[in-house]
Amino acid sequence: MRTIAAISTPLGRGGVSMIRITGDMAFEVASGLFVPKSGLEIDKIRSNSAVYGSFFDKDGVFDDGILILYRAPKSYTGENTVELCCHGGLLVTKKLLEAAITAGASYADAGEFTKRAFINGRITLSQAEAIGGIIDAKNEKHLAASVLQSEGTLSKKIASLSEKLAYLAASVYAYIDYPDEDLREVTAEEMKSSLILIRDELEQLAGTHRYGQAISEGIKTVIIGKPNTGKSSVLNALTGYDRAIVTDIAGTTRDIITEQIRLGDLMLNLSDTAGIRESADFIENIGIEKSKRALYDAELVLAVFDGSQPFDEEDSAIVSEIKAAGKEDCTIYLLNKSDLGTSFPDFPIKRQIEFSAVCGIGKDKLERLVAEMFGEGEISSLGEVILSARQFGALNRARTAVDNALSSLDTFTQDISGIDVEEAIACLGELDGRSVSEQVVNEIFSHFCVGK
Repeated sequence: MRTIAAISTPLGRGGVSMIRITGDMAFEVASGLFVPKSGLEIDKIRSNSAVYGSFFDKDGVFDDGILILYRAPKSYTGENTVELCCHGGLLVTKKLLEAAITAGASYADAGEFTKRAFINGRITLSQAEAIGGIIDAKNEKHLAASVLQSEGTLSKKIASLSEKLAYLAASVYAYIDYPDEDLREVTAEEMKSSLILIRDELEQLAGTHRYGQAISEGIKTVIIGKPNTGKSSVLNALTGYDRAIVTDIAGTTRDIITEQIRLGDLMLNLSDTAGIRESADFIENIGIEKSKRALYDAELVLAVFDGSQPFDEEDSAIVSEIKAAGKEDCTIYLLNKSDLGTSFPDFPIKRQIEFSAVCGIGKDKLERLVAEMFGEGEISSLGEVILSARQFGALNRARTAVDNALSSLDTFTQDISGIDVEEAIACLGELDGRSVSEQVVNEIFSHFCVGK
């Protein structure tokens, strides 16, 4: 496997920059650009040690810095690795990388260091994804969950479930394949009881994805309402700055405005839409149709009403649109302009908040309500949260396979059920990278930055 090098710190002026090199020839490459002040040869340096020295290229010494050496297999990648720390500057950092390439290294691809750690068995695929989550984390909960997963909490859970399934499959096949041996038969009822318990664990784990997605990728959220209820003001209040134009003229917002915001520990992929109403304006009607489509696609709906004004036919039409889209269970009704007093009737609904985009009234209650809706209270251990759509898909396939195994027990024999059990094991292996295609692996690591 080729020896690779990359800049592992952001380019620009700073205190320190780092070049990372890994591969069989890492120490030889380092010897071609670094001389320890002690005179010690690089391949004689103790593992996990740092030494001070000078960086050089064909033109001579261009900087002093630190070399940190890690010997295989006890390194991040599982290969011989060196990290070179120079002064943080664009020119000196690039010169150091070019010196590494001249000395025999190749440019690393995006995420290639972590990919090698996975290939060499240093980490599981879920741990690799967690490392990406640590880098990309935009809130404390996402960071905490990613840190725990990087330590292997989710991997251990998946391994435990796989072991339980493997025991069932092995017990069934051993009894059938070796009838002359004194092996105890695992009855259909025993197998069924075990599978039900495993299915319950899978369902509990799958139930964390809603919250996991909310802290990592964001909730697809739409703000709807009739014109002049303050939808754009709500958007501005949630973003913390004037993202949308606010006027008293009905129909000001004609297209969808999108913004990713943090609400407590959750991320909202927020869309402000054109006011839904009957209009003779051709351009406005295009915006209204987009608003209706956004409503159907949303995971969370913030329905904004002018709480200071009486409930009217246009308000009723908004409620009807929500019902028609099947979004009643994921809608929060914001009775905006509550600072002006309220003349709005009580809705026969679960979620309504007196809100004021101008005064900030109701924002804390909105934050708590969204957290409840997306399962914050159901999470027992952040390390066992399903964060990615890929993980969720593999988990669902495993759950389906276990359901099929249970159905097979009612109709066929245990060995037929065992085929479905094997499928469930394979799906869990895909989740954690024990049986996953090269295409999936490449796709995951392509989203990493170069140098990680």
